[in-house]
Parts: sequence; structure tokens; C-alpha cells
Amino acid sequence: TSAGQGSLQLNTTGSNNTGFGQASLGSNTTASNNTAVGKSALTANTTGTENTAVGQGTLQTATTASNNTGVGYNALRDSTGGYNTALGSHSLRLNSTGQYNTALGSNTLRSSTTADNNVAIGRDSMQDNTTGANNAAVGALALHANTTASYNTAIGAFALDSPTTAEYNTSVGYQSLTTVSTGQYNVAVGSNAGLVLTTGGDNVA
Repeated sequence: TSAGQGSLQLNTTGSNNTGFGQASLGSNTTASNNTAVGKSALTANTTGTENTAVGQGTLQTATTASNNTGVGYNALRDSTGGYNTALGSHSLRLNSTGQYNTALGSNTLRSSTTADNNVAIGRDSMQDNTTGANNAAVGALALHANTTASYNTAIGAFALDSPTTAEYNTSVGYQSLTTVSTGQYNVAVGSNAGLVLTTGGDNVA
């Protein structure tokens, strides 16, 4: 099923696809079971299967990636990796080969490229992450400035929002460990716990 200029225009043997919007699934050839709603949604897809893209530019660059769900303007726009879920404008926008990521909220995991197994829930959470993997961030701007660090857990608005390379930290509560930059193996529970800690490690607050 297709509606819109250039929608599913190159499809040859692909089946059970739905494209609504200009150029949606425009390059699809043999892939099946995809849904694209919005201008340029899944427009570059050729053989990727079981993708859902809702919103202008969602999964726009994906060619062979499968099992992705992108909802929101430019969600998963540059992704070639599979098994990602992005809900919110610009969520996982720059993802390239990263897989098994979940991003809920505008700008969540926006800069992530090759990172895997991250969960970001709340606006701007993990926005600056590039290659950091196996992180969990729940709350507005949680782990916001994290770039390459892995194995962090941040729950609460602004929790661990300043780390760049700090790893193995657990932060629960509003602004907990909010100024940690490179410190590792810290645990902070409660509002403003470990508020001014920056590079220290192995602390419990």
C-alpha cells in the first residue's frame, strides 16, 4: 500500500509494505513488512525488513537495517543498525551502526553513533553520547553530557548529567552526582547526593 509521490516506486518483490508520504520507502526493492509514514521515511531502505518509521525523515538513511522503530521527526534518521527503538523528535538521530538501543523523548541519544544497549528515557537524556554503551538514563537530562563512558545508571532529572568518560557509576535522585566528570565506581542515592563530586571514585553517598 502506498500513497505519495515516489512512495514504493522501486519495489519489485517486496511484500506487506506500507508507505504514506513523499518518497517513503522510495528505494525499497525486495524488503518486506515495513511501514513508513511521513516524507522521506525509510526512503533509502532497500532490503531491510520489519521496520516502522513514523514522521518526516525517520530512518531516512537506513538501507539494510531491520527491526527498528522510529517515531518522531528525524528519529533514527542516519541509522544503519538494527533492533533500535526511538520515540521523540531527533531521538537516536545520528545513530549509525548502534544496535539494541531504546530512546524515549526528544533528543534522547541524539548524538549516539555506534553505541549499543543503551536506554534513555526523558528529554535530552544521554543527548551527547557517542560510543558509550550499556548505560541506563531515566529523567530529563540524565547522563546528558556522557560521551564515551559505559556502564552507568542514572535515575532522576539531571542525575549524572555532566560525566564525559566516567564509568560504573550509579546515581538515583534529582541532581545526584550531577558534576561527576571522570570519577568511577560511585554510588549516590537521594536528591543532590554527591552534588559536588567531580573526579573522585569509589564513593557512597
